[in-house]
Amino acid sequence: MHGLDILVRSLSAAKISDKHGNEWQYHSRSDRHSKIACWGILFDLLASTPLLRRHVSAGAIGFGINHEIRDFVHDRKKDLDLVLCTPNGAPLKTTFADLAATYGIELTDQERGILSSLPALHRTPVGAVVMALEAKACMTAHQRALPRLYDELNSSHQTVHGSSEQAIAVGFAMVNSASVYLSPDLNKAHRANHPEWSKHKQPRDAILAVEKVKQLPRRSKPGDQGYDAFSIAVIDMQNDGTVASLIQEPPAPAIGDIYHYDTMIRRLSGIYATRFKDLT
Repeated sequence: MHGLDILVRSLSAAKISDKHGNEWQYHSRSDRHSKIACWGILFDLLASTPLLRRHVSAGAIGFGINHEIRDFVHDRKKDLDLVLCTPNGAPLKTTFADLAATYGIELTDQERGILSSLPALHRTPVGAVVMALEAKACMTAHQRALPRLYDELNSSHQTVHGSSEQAIAVGFAMVNSASVYLSPDLNKAHRANHPEWSKHKQPRDAILAVEKVKQLPRRSKPGDQGYDAFSIAVIDMQNDGTVASLIQEPPAPAIGDIYHYDTMIRRLSGIYATRFKDLT
């Protein structure tokens, strides 16, 4: 699987500008991190799911960005980062591969080779949502951020399944384990000369965040409440321009854990192949 390496490599480049002329790797008011995370998930899913590739080749599946899903049960709505869908009209010019340049995604030669071998997945007007992806991050002030992080992730699967029980709800949480962090909110005009560092109590803060998102409900079949698949990634990123790194040891999920990224991709591939085998 390549998604987490793509995420960390891409986030290592500071490509978010603020009005003070600062360049950031991560900013809470930017969705760049979530778009890159969802792109990586779909990249791995396409590469590992033959049925999905056949559906894409046949034009039976497209994708939507920031699609508004309306919960039929409670009449609430939510914008989802990325959705796979049946087309509701002619495909648009944008392809999934095009998004790599749009989002500033950094790929290796091997990953570019894999991407070029995949069928062209087109952005389309959204018909029925087949899969909805939501990615969130907890980068600093971990304990204070947890209630909102949980609520935002919890509302996503509820809205997706309130719209369609058959749709696959996918969740992803990125947790920062860095001991110090340069917050864009605390470092605006004075970042260069007088940076104000946020200090974290690690690994305690990262553990709190990981344990909180593990409380999110999960489901094994349509009709239940919760995410169909969910993964947690732990990274070390100070947001000061230095290279970010992927953490493999606890509190990151171990290989084989239900929250491990590879487990999520394999689960998604299996669910898709079972639930949508009669799509075409």
